[in-house]
Amino acid sequence: MKNISHVYETPLAGANTNWTVPQNWDKFTADQHAMWDRLFARQSAMLPGRAADAFLRGIDVLKLSRPGIPDYRELNAQLMAATGWQIVAVPGLVPDAVFFDHLANRRFPAGNFIRTPEQSDYLQEPDVFHDVFGHVPMLADPVFADYMVAYGKGGLRSLGFDALDHLARLYWYTVEFGLIKQPNGLRIYGAGIVSSYAESIFALEDPRPNRIAFDLLRVMRTHYRIDDFQQNYFVISSIDELLNVTVETDFAPLYTRLDILPDIAASEVLADDVLIA
Repeated sequence: MKNISHVYETPLAGANTNWTVPQNWDKFTADQHAMWDRLFARQSAMLPGRAADAFLRGIDVLKLSRPGIPDYRELNAQLMAATGWQIVAVPGLVPDAVFFDHLANRRFPAGNFIRTPEQSDYLQEPDVFHDVFGHVPMLADPVFADYMVAYGKGGLRSLGFDALDHLARLYWYTVEFGLIKQPNGLRIYGAGIVSSYAESIFALEDPRPNRIAFDLLRVMRTHYRIDDFQQNYFVISSIDELLNVTVETDFAPLYTRLDILPDIAASEVLADDVLIA
């Protein structure tokens, strides 16, 4: 993929068979820790009133307000106590089967590098800030943590159905770019939004994108953008809804339907879509 450098065909030398590597926290430089601090300060200042309550609780539970890139040994002590999850360091993007196996076993693979100052506003591949700041707070929520396990197990099953493209859309429009309708208004919970200053504002406040009520089949038919802000965001009513629909759906016949139905463009609005104000 263009502008993605941390992609490997086989595990790096010294990596485990599941692609994990030591975090080597003490090898991060002062400049890299300072980059984390700048990103953290910018994002955390603008998320109250925009981020989901579960995300904000996760920031507190995981004590992510301390300076510098988090040491996974300390972070995992907090996360394991909250939901039984742990963070494992990986050199970059890992193969699908490896990724699903980690999720199914309550391990979240996090990139072991951080963006450069020139990449502060946008990075196409997930770095440690995206993975830890963006994903880990939601993993401290018990219901969302169970959803991620269900997704990982479903991902492993999907390998026998040639359904990765469709299943990836579910991850993209929930875990990465999901919105939730809370009693106090629309909020963001997707890691791709909460870790991006510009998209945090765009997803909630800009009139251009469509905010559509979540429907599993609709989501899995919909293309997404990897090189720009999303044009369609899907809105869940609760995290319980997300977990229940994932656990209770028989995906095998759903994949059969998806093979027949046409895909939907990333910006398209259907006549029966429910738009959320």
